Amino acid sequence: MSGTLLKRELKTNGKLLALFLAVLTLYGGMITSMFDPKLGESLKAMADSMPDLFSAFGMNQSGATLTEFLSNYLYGFLLVVFPMVFLILLANRLLTRYLDRGSIAFLLATPNRRSKLALTQAFVMVLLLFCLTLYMTGLLLGLSAALFPGELDCGAFLLLNAGLFGLYLFLSGLCFCTACLWSEPRLATGVGAGACIAFVLLQMLSRVGEKFEWLKYATPLTLFDPQGLIGGEPSAVWSFLLLYTAGLALYGVGIAVFCRRDIPA
Repeated sequence: MSGTLLKRELKTNGKLLALFLAVLTLYGGMITSMFDPKLGESLKAMADSMPDLFSAFGMNQSGATLTEFLSNYLYGFLLVVFPMVFLILLANRLLTRYLDRGSIAFLLATPNRRSKLALTQAFVMVLLLFCLTLYMTGLLLGLSAALFPGELDCGAFLLLNAGLFGLYLFLSGLCFCTACLWSEPRLATGVGAGACIAFVLLQMLSRVGEKFEWLKYATPLTLFDPQGLIGGEPSAVWSFLLLYTAGLALYGVGIAVFCRRDIPA
């Protein structure tokens, strides 16, 4: 990896990460503080009054425990969609922006090999997403311990976050790979971003009644199963391991393509 490029990208994109962490801290703190087993029936009544809406956002079950509550109200939608926006922007800043401005020629003119440059950008992307996951894991663990001591199943919660990072790895790998595949900036950003948005919409539709349930097989987001992970289901673990494998493969394909493609000055 290129040390100079690594430091510059971490400094530049660290500010973007800080912005998203601030937003997620607000939502995470607010939702965690709302947990109250006594309100379970009230929340269930709200979900029953608008079942399709709550189901679409993965919030149709209030959860009897703090682990189930956080899994339902944070990991079913918010901690998927907000970081997804972040990784789409990150892929654009790390790759597409250089191609669009023509400044990629300056990077290629340095003594660093293409493989080193591509690996550096991929490493920055994975590292920042790991920092996001680690921060939110620590934040929610700390808030849970302070507000509801002993209520959170830490083992199940850590497994849940390991699965979430697998989803981030896959989606970021997809955006990174598409950014490497296309020379046209609109396609380089649009294909990956469009696929991510389509995955979310398909998952939302698959949750609304049995008529559209089959759509869950059309989106890889189904491989991240929060309820299955906190329940310790082996199939849920194997599913997120598949996300890790696919994500790393997409990064590998992206780096290989970047090393061989013709890049205009």
